[in-house]
Amino acid sequence: GAVRYRVDGHLRDVVNCHCGQCRRVSGHYAAFTATERVGLTLTEDRGLAWYRSSATARRGFCRHCGATLFWDARGRDYIAIAAGGGAILAIRVRAEGEKKTTAAEFIEAGSVKPGTIFG
Repeated sequence: GAVRYRVDGHLRDVVNCHCGQCRRVSGHYAAFTATERVGLTLTEDRGLAWYRSSATARRGFCRHCGATLFWDARGRDYIAIAAGGGAILAIRVRAEGEKKTTAAEFIEAGSVKPGTIFG
């Protein structure tokens, strides 16, 4: 793919965001997980483009296929990653009362292999 990335570390539970910007970009709502900035490595970024969606945030997308990839807010120590791209499909929304799941647990379950390149 024109945008590929690796996540090393914890992935936050998937959040279904219904804000106006997410509805405008997706046509409904957008599902995102997140990781600390230091845990995200772009291994291929020739197709990555950024759109300044507000005074405080930007959205990363693939300039070749138009896929929504990232939500990046200024001043935060994490970056949101669209659930639905590459192996991020393996991440599920946590049921009420269920414990949080780490990237390592997804790896152990066979959903995501260590060092997997997403995209």
